[in-house]
Amino acid sequence: MNNPVVKVQALHHEYREKTTAVQVLQGIDVEVFAGESVAIVGASGSGKSTMLNMLGGLDTPSAGKVLIAGQDIQRLSEREKGRLRNQKMGFVYQFHHLLPEFTALENAAMPLLIGKASVKEARAQAQSVLEAVGLGHRLRHKPSELSGGERQRVAIARALVTQPRVILADEPTGNLDETTAAQIQDVLLSLTEEWNLALIVVTHDVSFARRCERQLSLHNGQLHPIN
Repeated sequence: MNNPVVKVQALHHEYREKTTAVQVLQGIDVEVFAGESVAIVGASGSGKSTMLNMLGGLDTPSAGKVLIAGQDIQRLSEREKGRLRNQKMGFVYQFHHLLPEFTALENAAMPLLIGKASVKEARAQAQSVLEAVGLGHRLRHKPSELSGGERQRVAIARALVTQPRVILADEPTGNLDETTAAQIQDVLLSLTEEWNLALIVVTHDVSFARRCERQLSLHNGQLHPIN
């Protein structure tokens, strides 16, 4: 049976603003399957990044469920959430958040080292993934020696190095010029298909959203399909 990699049920979230409860998410239901790319668009402040944080177990919803690879995130301890994020999930942000003192190879290997892999295994896997994103010739370069697009490729390699089930990407091309952004989109979308990943991307880039298999709009706290 083809079970969803990500399953969200009746997800709600609110926060307090002085004495008022502000509803951000109001009953989100969505499923995302392996090999599928889903774009989420919406106005600034609509809750897109908040929703992505809920999916990653980084924030706690007011109500509802998030299941990643069949595991209910809210039933996990913080240690178990960390393990799930390390093993089953990859994160890509607008800014690469690479460690400046480490090389591309060392940055990409970091999640494996955190997961207690051997240095030899981590470096071999990181090199393989960096080659897959087109950076096999830049392994020894530090972030300051890389272009913006190359840094983002390292960030993608870091997200992929543990062979996760899902990639959560928050404006991954928002800080890049049009040509470089298109190249990064190519990498993400091709590897999603080739490696049978689930990709959920929050973006303001309409052209990027259209390249994904599904486009959803977050409006008034609810997801709506875009025809």
